[in-house]
Amino acid sequence: MNPSPTPPTSSPDASVPPLSARCCIAGGGPAGMMLGLLLAHAGVEVIVLEKHGDFLRDFRGDTVHPSTLDVMAGLGLLDAFLARPHDEARQLYATVSGQRMRLADFTRLSTACPFIALMPQWDFLDFLQDEARHHPGFHLWMNAEATGLSERDGRVTGVQVRTPQGLQHIAADLVVAADGRHSAMRAAAGLKVRDIGAPIDVLWMRLPRAPGDPSDSGGFIDAGHFMATIGRDTYWQCAYVIAKGGIAAIQARGLEAFRADVAAAAPFLADRVDRIASWDDVKLLSVTVDRLEQWWRPGLLCIGDAAHAMSPVGGVGINLAVQDAVATANLLRDALADPGVGADAITPLLARVQARRLLPTRVTQWVQVAIQDRLLTPVLQSGARAQPFGVPWPLRLMQRFPILQGVPAYAVGVGVRPERVAPPRR
Repeated sequence: MNPSPTPPTSSPDASVPPLSARCCIAGGGPAGMMLGLLLAHAGVEVIVLEKHGDFLRDFRGDTVHPSTLDVMAGLGLLDAFLARPHDEARQLYATVSGQRMRLADFTRLSTACPFIALMPQWDFLDFLQDEARHHPGFHLWMNAEATGLSERDGRVTGVQVRTPQGLQHIAADLVVAADGRHSAMRAAAGLKVRDIGAPIDVLWMRLPRAPGDPSDSGGFIDAGHFMATIGRDTYWQCAYVIAKGGIAAIQARGLEAFRADVAAAAPFLADRVDRIASWDDVKLLSVTVDRLEQWWRPGLLCIGDAAHAMSPVGGVGINLAVQDAVATANLLRDALADPGVGADAITPLLARVQARRLLPTRVTQWVQVAIQDRLLTPVLQSGARAQPFGVPWPLRLMQRFPILQGVPAYAVGVGVRPERVAPPRR
């Protein structure tokens, strides 16, 4: 593991970043940055690779869930985190067939923070970076794209990295793939992906906020339309659900027809849909729901979307990714922090990570697929058939018995098998 004569200079915390580490994490998203922080906090030498030069990109997921806030509390970082600009969603609402309904009430949760914190994801990632840099074992390479794996005798031994200075190699006892649903690491490892299927895609766009707009983020459900509106300081991040592969047909109808569809879905936005000036203002998210049959190989572990791509239903993908990172740190940190534990001894622990996180993944994906098939698809088809869309009976029941609003709040805000940061061993 000899230093290169021309190492990249993109690490924010060292003029000459290391070219070997106990753990190398590919991907600087929520899973990768959280795992990097947790491992560095435990004294592990860790390198995180982020292919972009900063975190200032238009992420869609800006929700920090109560379970993630519990993780912050467990690290003693909650007050510092909440000191950063954010909004708090204590209830979730939707307008269903013209009736405004409360779908989830997070104040019923027994968590450190009974709300969802709405914070741009770049601020969330910057916070994790700032805290991780307090630990000498943490190294972040920006403009560093993990492109391939190094192997020896069937075991992953490192990562090939493309940087502005050229190709580099990082040697590591463990490589963690946290590089998203199009993971280059899982592809390079040849891991088998099970496609569970998704009948929807999502079109994302921004529209400005105005005085008199609803105060809360929410959704609009009616015959032929399903749209979510996520409030940011000066604009709404809008998610318009369409049938899988339906983007070509929508574009063929023309931009004016699409603007009319958006106005029909969320009438309060009708006076500003002309801000959608071209199709360049509309971004397609091709929805995928899948998971790996096996999340690991000797020397390699996949977490987050690299292990299981989630539907945007419920906005729980980030939550699952963070929970994966916490479980990984809890199970691996002592072995990784001990130089006397060899790389081969770490391999059995990788299977334990998958065993712990597989049930939450399966249950969450099952619920998401059920909502896609039983709610979203009928909503979209009702418009094509000119059928009125009635309020589903579970929503009517939740309005009559508000205590039931705690069930979706728990499912979205906490989820199956929430993870807690394990206390250090004495």
